[in-house]
Amino acid sequence: MQEGRGAQVAGSTKLVLFGLAIAVVVVDQASKAWAVSALGSGRRIPIVGDTFDLRLVLNPGSAFGLFRGSTLLIAIASSLITVVVIGWAVRDAAAPVWLGLVIGGGIGNLIDRAVRAPGWGRGHVVDFIYLSFWPTFNLADAAISLGVALLLMEALREGVREASG
Repeated sequence: MQEGRGAQVAGSTKLVLFGLAIAVVVVDQASKAWAVSALGSGRRIPIVGDTFDLRLVLNPGSAFGLFRGSTLLIAIASSLITVVVIGWAVRDAAAPVWLGLVIGGGIGNLIDRAVRAPGWGRGHVVDFIYLSFWPTFNLADAAISLGVALLLMEALREGVREASG
């Protein structure tokens, strides 16, 4: 009886993980489609003065606009990292929310690399959330960052728990 319950928990954990990943991809791609449509031609939507606004940036580089001349390499590295995280999640879905955020964000940005100009594997990622103190980003970036931060906090918490117990 216990074995059947464990399989059910594992199945529901994977459902949460992949359901969240799919939701992140859908919301990310919908927000990017809106941004391309609404913020084209240099349009800016101020939210909080000059500190926070929405503006379209097509990013050929990686996070923080780094490695702009290596778009294909970034696409390949991102694909490999996403596959490794998916493999990890399938084998050990102990943190389905955190991993779902990372996987969904990774796939969201990979879709941009695959389908946006200038072409497959070299496509520019749509960024549109501007904070005066941070590089422009998108919802996929936010999901990845939040997922990684939560994973690190969980790992630190586990480390403290093991050290004290």
